[in-house]
Amino acid sequence: MDHRAVEQAERINSRNSPVLQYCGGGVSPEMQAPKLLWVKENLPESWSMVFRWMDLSDWLAYRATGDDTRSLCTTVCKWTYLGHAHMELAREVDSRDMEACGWDDVFWEEVGLEDLVEGNHAKIGRSVAFPGHPLGSGLTPAAAKELGLLAGTPVGTSLIDAHAGGIGVMESVPLSESKTDVTDEDAMCHRMVLVCGTSTCHMAISKNKLFIPGVWGPFWSAMVPEYWLTEGGQSATGALLDYIVENHVAAPLLANRAASQSSSIYELLNKILESILHDRNAAFLSALTEDVHVLPDFHGNRSPVADPKSKGMVCGLTLDSSEKHLALLYLATIQGIAYGTRHIVEHCNSHGHKIDTLLACGGLAKNSVYIQEHADIIGCPIILPRENESVLLGAAILGAVAAKRYSGLHEAMKALNAAGQVVHPSKDPRVKKYHDAKYQIFRSLYEQQLSYRSIMTQALE
Repeated sequence: MDHRAVEQAERINSRNSPVLQYCGGGVSPEMQAPKLLWVKENLPESWSMVFRWMDLSDWLAYRATGDDTRSLCTTVCKWTYLGHAHMELAREVDSRDMEACGWDDVFWEEVGLEDLVEGNHAKIGRSVAFPGHPLGSGLTPAAAKELGLLAGTPVGTSLIDAHAGGIGVMESVPLSESKTDVTDEDAMCHRMVLVCGTSTCHMAISKNKLFIPGVWGPFWSAMVPEYWLTEGGQSATGALLDYIVENHVAAPLLANRAASQSSSIYELLNKILESILHDRNAAFLSALTEDVHVLPDFHGNRSPVADPKSKGMVCGLTLDSSEKHLALLYLATIQGIAYGTRHIVEHCNSHGHKIDTLLACGGLAKNSVYIQEHADIIGCPIILPRENESVLLGAAILGAVAAKRYSGLHEAMKALNAAGQVVHPSKDPRVKKYHDAKYQIFRSLYEQQLSYRSIMTQALE
């Protein structure tokens, strides 16, 4: 969520390097190249002292094993490493002994980070491996002692947390939802995983590389080996709901009541919505927000507009400061987030994907209203995994693959993923009509914002 490097991202994107086509057409300020440039320009003393630059997951793997092999997931998704170049050499050379071959040195030099090329990319990764590749000799004695585990316990090359969630749920499909007319491999390409937490990541894979403006990727083997990953996202989802709720005048009293009932404030809000639905005798829950519309870009738009300068908008405010008003604003915000996901799904499908099934994990996936609104708004069934902590399951799968318990990541996913509840979209045609109308308003809010931005830019010239 760190957006300090917006200016650096803009400068990097102005160079139009060929590597940029593999991250949605341009780097995001949330990616590592602009962040590194920001550090170099603003913290030169720190910059000069650094021995290694590492993603958190690569650091943990290094800390556990002493092996500085980086992950294709982190390097491809965040660092502009070209995984497909890695693949071409991997066909000829054993990847365990292979030096990183997907760095574009011209890119680093053009953007002013030429010192990262020195020493055969020593600071950013000399060796890169597929997720789940066994690192070193497993846990070092020191790491094993700190963790209370056995020295030599296998450790697999890492995944970014959201991508581990993808590995933890991608094959969690019940027989009733599986397609009889396609192969297992093709079926995976019809799915999108929503990893819903502070922010939300939208993961879809394909056999062929799909260039989708404003959506990160295509990333070769960054999640499922031998597949191209498309990664959409919303920079603030759980964080946005927290912000909306906690900054409302009714929040303190509601939080106290939730605590006294050993409940969460969101469970209480969901109950209040049911009460309002009953009192108003409304046709369906979603209809309670006919006068409230939210553009959820309070922290910019990651996908598919890729506009870090986008701002949030709320249409329909009144002087009402009651708990019921907070509940309606909360519901409208959930809907705004879901319209954003619908925009991502539609945009991906218009550029070659065939997504028709969603799988959701993360904290927000445990909120029944959140999931039902997403199913109704996107028009797809949403499969929830049996395992509550899918990111941890994905991480465990990496260890199982590193331990040679399975022949590869996909076999481990098939064996260890399992479906739980399936949430279907409403069959009431009024619900679809209602959301289609609100989605039109959602799309128009951003267009209005661009118009306002243009007017103010001209006023300040």
